[in-house]
Amino acid sequence: MSDNNPFPNESNTGHIWDDNLRELTNDPPSWWRIGFHLSWILVVVYTLWYPSWPLLETHFKGLTGWTSIGEYEADLKAIEQVRAKYEDKLPGMSAAAILADDELSNYVLRSAKVLFGDNCAACHGTGGAGNPDYPVLADDDWLYGGDINTIVQTITNGRKGVMTAHGKSLSSAEIDKLAEAIHNGKPTQEPLYMAKACFACHGADGKGMAPLGSANLTDAIWRFEEEDQLASIKYTIAHGVNDASDPNTRNAEMPKFGGTKLSETDIKKLAVYVYKLGGGQ
Repeated sequence: MSDNNPFPNESNTGHIWDDNLRELTNDPPSWWRIGFHLSWILVVVYTLWYPSWPLLETHFKGLTGWTSIGEYEADLKAIEQVRAKYEDKLPGMSAAAILADDELSNYVLRSAKVLFGDNCAACHGTGGAGNPDYPVLADDDWLYGGDINTIVQTITNGRKGVMTAHGKSLSSAEIDKLAEAIHNGKPTQEPLYMAKACFACHGADGKGMAPLGSANLTDAIWRFEEEDQLASIKYTIAHGVNDASDPNTRNAEMPKFGGTKLSETDIKKLAVYVYKLGGGQ
């Protein structure tokens, strides 16, 4: 650093490095000064406008009295006012009547999406795409029937269909033959299907019986879908579904949502949503 200032007529501090590198004392530009003063003014206004500084037992609540909860409640009230046009109609209507009203059913589709995500998606997947061991709701295959009233009944009361475990009444060879025919989608072509009275639950055509919730064995839609589907079918035949006499039976129960879990209006909304998802019958 030089002891002499080689630039005596320049606004600098007299600190010189490497002969010409020096520290100037020029005033900052006007835009910088304006920005600086605006920034502290904004801080003062902000802390006066909104809740800010802590006090001994509370905090400064701001000149406007604004709170995030208050803003949320105001927004919620505005949304409820928009929804009221539709929500006020729903309690007095059946699910079938809601479905028949295009404007109302379109509203229900949108509002029930949240209900489905909260109550159904964990088992049936997002958009009803299904999860392992749980039925797909986005297709047109229905165990108990896909009319709107049946869907309401299913959601309200739940379902727990039973298939008898046949491991003790059928030999391994018989189970293999039946499983192979079912896997090929042609169960009725296997003589054992009639001989062992499989038709009593699954129908003479093998397409299931809605009152019993028995599966269609001809459409290659598997509730218990596994990597080795043939082995899965054999297991189901041997151990059944919800058969209390077999400790290895498949557990497949849909809980009831009527009563304390969901209101009647919410159930009707979900029924319409599920009906639309799967091309209800």
